[in-house]
Amino acid sequence: MSKVLIIYYSSTGNTKKMAHLIETGVKEEEVDVEVKDVEGAGIEDMLAADGIIIGSPTYYGTMAAPVKEFLDKSVAIHGKLDGKIGAAFSSSANIGGGNETTITDILNALLIHGMVIQGDPLGGHYGVVSIGTPDTRVERECRRLGQRVAKLVKKLYL
Repeated sequence: MSKVLIIYYSSTGNTKKMAHLIETGVKEEEVDVEVKDVEGAGIEDMLAADGIIIGSPTYYGTMAAPVKEFLDKSVAIHGKLDGKIGAAFSSSANIGGGNETTITDILNALLIHGMVIQGDPLGGHYGVVSIGTPDTRVERECRRLGQRVAKLVKKLYL
């Protein structure tokens, strides 16, 4: 059975809420999913997943330190994530708060691992962004991201 892993860091609860909305979308596609706070996740968890979605609040235009630290530690499994599906999401306090740079920084790390990135021609092209508390648009886009990653995982791994 295919599996998607959602890893996130959240200080206010907004990114956590997004992670669970994405989880809903994955489940709608009948793909196994596990959601883990980055502080409870290990890099070995990434090896057991076919799809990996990482979320972080935006801090000074990039990912939060716990997410960066997690990705830095993933150098120990460099080359072992090649061909897995990847995606990212972010939350911030402001529209121009660095949301896309946060997402692209996460995606850059996934690309260096050789992962295949799931973008979206609608909504958040690079990944889902929430400004403050997730609203109905964000809820819809989070479910869509989960569905799209799950569908791609099924195409490549079933």
